Amino acid sequence: MTIKEIQEEIIDEFSMFEDWMERYEHIIDLGKSLPIIDEAFKVDENLIKGCQSKVWLHSELKNDTLFFTAESDAILTAGIVGLLLRVFNDQKPEDIIHADMSFIDQIELKEHLSPTRANGLVSMIKQIKLYALAFQSKSNS
Repeated sequence: MTIKEIQEEIIDEFSMFEDWMERYEHIIDLGKSLPIIDEAFKVDENLIKGCQSKVWLHSELKNDTLFFTAESDAILTAGIVGLLLRVFNDQKPEDIIHADMSFIDQIELKEHLSPTRANGLVSMIKQIKLYALAFQSKSNS
């Protein structure tokens, strides 16, 4: 599936919930399905800066697509990173770099997060795109 198709699927899913408590529960469930990060990658250099919680994010390139693993010490934050990895896992670096992130606004995620969690969300997206940039420049050299 393309990034856009996955985002549309997520928008449809979120529209089925009647209130934000149900949406939070869904986000928490997404965190439970996170691809678990190897303990070797739970190092400071993989910690996302700007997150209130601890979030480790690791990426590697396999067959021209990026694969991410992550872990967080907070269940809601794990769900947020799980949501992002659902969109970006197994995608080409250039597609990640150019991805439109308006689906975040369409599901009203940022406005239902505390300011520190919203900053963490922005930091996670930024880090994912930085990984994509790094891998894109490696594959172009």
